[in-house]
Amino acid sequence: MMGYVTARNLSCVISNSTIMEENHLFPVFFKLNRLHVLVVGGGNIGHEKVNALLENCPQANITIVATWFLPELTELVRHAPNVELIQKPFSCGDMLGKDLAIAATNDRELNMYIWEKAKCSRVLINVADTPELCDFYLGSIVQKGHLKIAISTNGKSPTVAKRLKEVLQEVIPGSINDVLDKLQVIRDRLKGDFTEKVKQLNRITDVLVRKD
Repeated sequence: MMGYVTARNLSCVISNSTIMEENHLFPVFFKLNRLHVLVVGGGNIGHEKVNALLENCPQANITIVATWFLPELTELVRHAPNVELIQKPFSCGDMLGKDLAIAATNDRELNMYIWEKAKCSRVLINVADTPELCDFYLGSIVQKGHLKIAISTNGKSPTVAKRLKEVLQEVIPGSINDVLDKLQVIRDRLKGDFTEKVKQLNRITDVLVRKD
């Protein structure tokens, strides 16, 4: 009952928000094992961001620059094969060779400086708790096997995104991974051009959304 009420209330909030303002974000999924991410900040914010990255891609290439590191962060990356800790103040040279950057310090002036250097280096950047300076957001993620759903509130309310994550995590069955594996086998066996394959897959998966 609690899950149902939460989902219904959130639906109302989202519907009202959509009427007032559109969300123009374009969702993408980065292959972090092929990119190089710079995280500046070794405290609680840095720990939170790095943990989110590694949860989604344990093989992520991450360089963390900070003058000190939270013990929990050091422990988190101890067995991460592609994470490097560099203990020093941030400098513009840290942007070289990076594809994404995250400013994760408690110093707003430093975060602004990091943002400026990212813009000069044409590196996409996320500045913690400063939506207007973000090229991308680290949204709430729902994952069940191969299924991964990213949730965005356009930077308005991480709390709503968190609650939606809880609802979806509960209602999506763990068996979804078996369904995806079987559908892949079916897709590989289908004959015809792209349009015909889409038609066949639509017929096959109709049972997933059919209301009796």
